[in-house]
Amino acid sequence: MEFDDLSQSGIRRIANYSPYLDQLAGFASEMGLRQRSNLVHLERCLNTEWSLGQNCILSWCPHDDGILVLVLPHYAIAEYTSTPDADSSGTQNVSAQFLTELISGDRQLRLSQIQKVSRLLNVEPKFIALRQPLSDHPVETQIVEKMVRRYGINYVDSRAVTLFDIVGFGLLSPFLQMTQLNSLAYSLNSAHAKMLELDVRINFARSSSGDGFYIWNRDHGLEANVDLYHFMHLVLADNAIARSKTAAKSVPRLKACFHVGSCYEFHQAEGLNPTMHDFIVGDVTIELARIIEAAMPGQILVGDFMADLSDQIAGAVDSQVNLDAVTFLQRAQNNLTKLSGLELSGDRVTAIKCYLTGERLESGDFNIRRLHIKDKHGLTRSAYNAKINIYRDNAEPILLGIEDNKLVPAQPAH
Repeated sequence: MEFDDLSQSGIRRIANYSPYLDQLAGFASEMGLRQRSNLVHLERCLNTEWSLGQNCILSWCPHDDGILVLVLPHYAIAEYTSTPDADSSGTQNVSAQFLTELISGDRQLRLSQIQKVSRLLNVEPKFIALRQPLSDHPVETQIVEKMVRRYGINYVDSRAVTLFDIVGFGLLSPFLQMTQLNSLAYSLNSAHAKMLELDVRINFARSSSGDGFYIWNRDHGLEANVDLYHFMHLVLADNAIARSKTAAKSVPRLKACFHVGSCYEFHQAEGLNPTMHDFIVGDVTIELARIIEAAMPGQILVGDFMADLSDQIAGAVDSQVNLDAVTFLQRAQNNLTKLSGLELSGDRVTAIKCYLTGERLESGDFNIRRLHIKDKHGLTRSAYNAKINIYRDNAEPILLGIEDNKLVPAQPAH
């Protein structure tokens, strides 16, 4: 392929090869064709360094008429953290915390930083010569960052994730399994479309759990996490409406769980290239998988989490600021005004109430009780039972979740 070809066929080949330009189409139009072809060349070079998934690209920085990249075999990352101090030869090992910081946040480093990291890891930076130097344009930098992340691993310390699980999935015929997964996928898309109509720009991603989906918001922060919680409401509401309109088994019965925790993001290999969509695995997905096992059909559980807000609050650089699950749900309830004007099945929503359940006190109020769940490995973890009530004009309210007094005795309160 001749990258300097300015014909229409050349433009099409460049656009088809580099999907990052499609993701940033509104911005990429600012770049000239030569600049775009330069990025396509870089993409091919990174793919070569990735070596069919054998290697991981950790960091990069512009240098002269190209870029420097740090490339490590995947197994080497674990070896660097195999011992806390030094090996038998006296060589200093890299701590797990150092590697975690390296794969968190932006991948671009300054030249002095990449040289220091290369010395610590005992690996020489690799120079990739480009057809022309990078322009330092913010959009170009963003595209290069996306490219490098695609061929590496990303660690997120605090991410909200929802798990939707189809009840009795393993007992269904293969045809019904396919049908119910498609129905759930439609509910996800329908909820996403409704939020976009209200100008709530949730950037959600999903990954199959086998009998359901993990859903997360690619955006970070408290508001992004709250948006994901409301997104869960709309998915469950769309599913409940669909179930009320059919007696067939094509619409699944769901149970759901919401949790905040750490995870690793990566791109699995598909054929000879990594996928464009990302996957996650980590403490948050493990907790969700364990908690959902104890959920009753139709139940909504919220993990007993502490969400890290230290990067969102001024003056909290040196001290961690956490938000517990109960306070998070209070924030979510106060944030429901952004869903005003929402319509479900043609009826305008007048109010949404989301809350954690508990027992009635003598005063007439309700407490919030923590459920203690013992998983199949004998480990105990905590969660909360959640209810969501959606009220509409000229229609019966949509009541999601299970009332506290209907919980099975296997979930005692303490």
